[in-house]
Amino acid sequence: MSLSANELSELIELLEELNLTAADHNMSHVEALRCSGTVSHTAFLHTLSVLYIFIFLVGLAANALVVWVNLRSDRNRYETHLYILNLAIADLCVVATLPIWVTSLLKGGRWPFGESVCKLTHLVFSVNLFSSIFFLACMSVDRYLSLTLFADTPDSRRKKVVRRLICVLVWMMALVASIPDTYFLQAVKSTHNDGAVCRPVYPPSNLKEWMVGIQLSFFALGFAIPFPVIAVFYLLLATAIPPTSDQERHVSRRIILTYVVVFLVCWLPFHAVLLLDTLSLLNLLPFSCWLENLLDVSLHLTQCFSLVHCCVNPILYNFLNRNYRYDLMKAFIFKYSTKTGLTRLIDSSHASETEYSAMTMDSPM
Repeated sequence: MSLSANELSELIELLEELNLTAADHNMSHVEALRCSGTVSHTAFLHTLSVLYIFIFLVGLAANALVVWVNLRSDRNRYETHLYILNLAIADLCVVATLPIWVTSLLKGGRWPFGESVCKLTHLVFSVNLFSSIFFLACMSVDRYLSLTLFADTPDSRRKKVVRRLICVLVWMMALVASIPDTYFLQAVKSTHNDGAVCRPVYPPSNLKEWMVGIQLSFFALGFAIPFPVIAVFYLLLATAIPPTSDQERHVSRRIILTYVVVFLVCWLPFHAVLLLDTLSLLNLLPFSCWLENLLDVSLHLTQCFSLVHCCVNPILYNFLNRNYRYDLMKAFIFKYSTKTGLTRLIDSSHASETEYSAMTMDSPM
């Protein structure tokens, strides 16, 4: 979770109480960030809680269903099956942490769970959020290469091993990206209300440098690097779709464009506000209480909105896929109709779909 201006003010006050505040002239800017909010604090937190609960319920149901269906399906049929499964697991873990954050919001931002849960919850949230974004980038590259460079190459054991190694590497990268911010998290006493809050406490000697560095690293790893990868390779994929029927090509390209647009719509607002907040910390924006309140509210709202991506991913990468819909139908119907003719009917209707190329098997259709 991002550090708002009010939380930053609390952090500075806490350091002052402990006589740890560095003698830095830039701290005057932080000291000025003590403005009365223009938005009802309680109403705002309750609104956020409702939004997070909605994301939790939808994301939990959709991603749990995707994980269940993919575990039951034939893993050898999809080239990007492993990425899709890991993506669903990552999104599922992200939304699974939301009830803890909602509990804190409903308590006025206070953290009642202790420091260990503070660190663990944030680590799980951050690792899986980074993994979700990284897997989306991996799928865009894999799908393009599968359609172009490796179109005539059978799905060999070596390719499967490479994909597994990439998945392991993605999880390791996500863990490394999450460690710095998690390391500095503490459950400290709040100066604005009774109780503790879960927030990072950076070294006082270079407080601002740490804050700016963490925010810029999140921007780079969460958007600046993965979005160009996703956009470029999916646009290349759209141009490389083999000439089948015009209608199928149109549908495929429209779905590919949807991948790019949805990622941009979900993540661009948050990272734009995060960059503005970073510029404010660097004194590159003129300070005003209006700006401080706007950034505070915008950071929370856009971060909440960005998590809608965890609910949209199952729809884009699974429910729009005919093979997935077949597996979903098979998982529910075959379980109860193995002794009837319905299974044979479904199998025969699916026979033509097994002739997909690498492109149509994995994504748009």
